[in-house]
Amino acid sequence: MLDIKLIRENPDFVVEKLKLRNEDTSEILKIQEIDKKRLEYIKKSGYLKEYKNKMSDEIGKIKAKKEDAADKIAEMKNVADDIKLLDEELKKLDLEIRNLLYYIPALPGENIPYGKSPEDNIEVRKLGETKKFNYKIRDHLELGKINDIIDFERGAKISGSGFPLYKGKGATLERSLINFMLDTHISRGYIEVITPVLVNRKSMEAAEKVPKFEEDMYRIEPDDLFAIPTAEVPIINIHRNEILKQDELPLKYCGFTNCFRREAGSYGKDTKGFLRVHQFNKVELVTFCTPETSCEETEKMLNDACYILDELKIYYRVIELCTGDLGFSASKCYDIEVWSYAENKWLEASSVSNCTDFQSRRGLIRYKKLLENRKTKTELVHILNGSGLATSRLMVALLEANQTGDGHVLVPKVLRKYTGFDII
Repeated sequence: MLDIKLIRENPDFVVEKLKLRNEDTSEILKIQEIDKKRLEYIKKSGYLKEYKNKMSDEIGKIKAKKEDAADKIAEMKNVADDIKLLDEELKKLDLEIRNLLYYIPALPGENIPYGKSPEDNIEVRKLGETKKFNYKIRDHLELGKINDIIDFERGAKISGSGFPLYKGKGATLERSLINFMLDTHISRGYIEVITPVLVNRKSMEAAEKVPKFEEDMYRIEPDDLFAIPTAEVPIINIHRNEILKQDELPLKYCGFTNCFRREAGSYGKDTKGFLRVHQFNKVELVTFCTPETSCEETEKMLNDACYILDELKIYYRVIELCTGDLGFSASKCYDIEVWSYAENKWLEASSVSNCTDFQSRRGLIRYKKLLENRKTKTELVHILNGSGLATSRLMVALLEANQTGDGHVLVPKVLRKYTGFDII
């Protein structure tokens, strides 16, 4: 959530930044108008409260002299009623501003490439080698059927389309991939957590997922609980409404969860197999750090996610998202894309985002900054998140890249100690 003080004091800066994202900036003017009225009410309420305190002292003195204070008491009752009305109006204005801020995205950071669409994203690097096949390339669906390791039809019978069923060595491969990623990230300094996969509305709000994206979420009506779209949500909320110590930072977490997304806006997009699913598995990375270190920590997180693909010998590329393609909460974002040989295109397998203080402001996640003379100052932490990685599209690339001429799949060497077999 944006800082209302920034909008109040430097609205032109906010508007220019939002224009870089191709956003409608008319809401900023609405917020300014409401905030102006709010400040006037605060000033008026403050004056009345000060006057009320002053008159209360006078009434006390009059009563001490045993003189009649009825008129002044009646006046103070009217003043108290006016204060109550002003405070009620202030609550309404606060809520109105907050509801508008919920729909305004993070401002792009410095030196983010300008662009209007994904076509304007910048390729940062490309790693690994493409493989050449002297036989027909089978896609992940065909490989899944040949080896009886993935069953989308029975998954659809159980839950509906977009809910995959892993079987046999396919289930073992998926579990091995997750364990390999967790072990790797733990060895690189992340703390493993196992979080709830159902969270309350306050948790979703802190992670900036609702109300803006509520239609894309699975919601349990009676309890107002949400199935998480990513482990980013519960991990961020570990420290909601907390003040951390500076020497605790950076705090780095990794966690595996199932993730659930309705994909309400996916009509017309490629929904074949793992290309677009409603339930998928993901190892998430989240870092809480100081503002001074967040750029450096973003690069570290990117490298941690890329290391997984390096070890798996997957052909991939890293792109930096332009201003017009940034996610709602991100001030800077990298996408990691893996190559699908059957689809002959790049598939997003991870995003690594620096959300600066956008989420921590809504979640009130702060730290005690150390100043000179042992003094401290409470400031918002910066929050980074990244997929390390999502397995669905990674599985597409892994199966297709390691297929044999007869339709079997070679298991990447780093996974064999987890799977217990070399080939599917």
